[in-house]
Amino acid sequence: MHKISKNMAQLSNRLQRLAPSATLAMSQKSSEMKAQGIDVINMSVGEPDFNTPDHIKQQAKLAIDENYSKYSPVPGYPDLRQAIARKLERENHLHYTPAEILVSNGAKQSVCNTVMALVNDGEEVIIPTPYWVSYPQMVLLAGGKPVFVEAGFDQNFKMTPEQLEAAITPKTRMLILCSPSNPTGSVYNKEELQALSEVILRHEDLFVLADEIYEHINYVGRHESIAQFPGMKERSIIVNGVSKAYAMTGWRIGYIAAPEWIVKGCNKLQGQYTSGPCSVSQKAAEYAYTASQECVETMRQAFERRRDLIVKLAKEIPGLEVNVPEGAFYLFPKCSSFYGKSDGETTIHNSTDFAMYLLEKGHVATVGGDAFGDPDCFRMSYATSDENIVEAMKRIKETVAKLK
Repeated sequence: MHKISKNMAQLSNRLQRLAPSATLAMSQKSSEMKAQGIDVINMSVGEPDFNTPDHIKQQAKLAIDENYSKYSPVPGYPDLRQAIARKLERENHLHYTPAEILVSNGAKQSVCNTVMALVNDGEEVIIPTPYWVSYPQMVLLAGGKPVFVEAGFDQNFKMTPEQLEAAITPKTRMLILCSPSNPTGSVYNKEELQALSEVILRHEDLFVLADEIYEHINYVGRHESIAQFPGMKERSIIVNGVSKAYAMTGWRIGYIAAPEWIVKGCNKLQGQYTSGPCSVSQKAAEYAYTASQECVETMRQAFERRRDLIVKLAKEIPGLEVNVPEGAFYLFPKCSSFYGKSDGETTIHNSTDFAMYLLEKGHVATVGGDAFGDPDCFRMSYATSDENIVEAMKRIKETVAKLK
């Protein structure tokens, strides 16, 4: 035991700063329980349950036959970057050249590249809470300081311009904004984004990393990007990819669209530690963007139906407070009314306890809100079948009823 702890202490200081991913930890625990023969419904991981559409898979097979098996350029194939530029023009009315686009090994690397390329030691990055678990960890990895702005249940998990202004200091370098949001499903509308952009533009050298990976899983109409407002394209780094919209999580293709000097910086960084992403995945992604988009709408409609189902069932569980998410595929209910309650064996002290209780007693894997910077809530992914949603909510209702 002593040897393990001594070895851990020898890891670099930057690694010691990082916390493990809570979502992956819960998913692993549920997998271990499943391996023991326990029927666990996993609602902990944000991954579409659909298979990648057949026409995209066929294009990947063709790419293999055509010998797309060599190193690609570090920023991605020119044809893919051109396809992304056309997508941004067509869908977002934003004009980017291929030189302003860099393709990475998933949107996660795109976010990390950007933070590493722009944030210096001691500089501050504003992160509204609740947040995706990796944002503050990436800031810490870069030597920056995460500054959290509480945007809780009562304000539909959206930061106000006044809150943003109050959080800015001379050390502020970046705002990370995720819309539609993981973990809450909240979506910033055009007016809200414009108001935030006005604050950003008042502060020189302040950038916004706009994580738009859930762009197409949107139940309130057209997606709005903060880069659309005058002066904001020069201050924005859009992050997106194929994982959520096209059910291509394992293909690992994400991108940034940003001013060329930022793209060049990220390209320099990526060239040193991963180089270009998988060649076959890039050809599949290119086809995803250029072929029919019917599959995207089909999946969006399924997610909207599931959203309506899980909201209805969650509202029927006494003790939970539920808002109606406008995008993504997460529900983030308030569960703090259960804190201090017990079933005689287990006492619930916080959201992590609550999520663990649901897993161990109800066999439903969720993630406590502590991991997302909101101790009052917990996250459920409804990127699963209607049958799983119905059964999971039944189990949760029966399990929490034992808490007195």
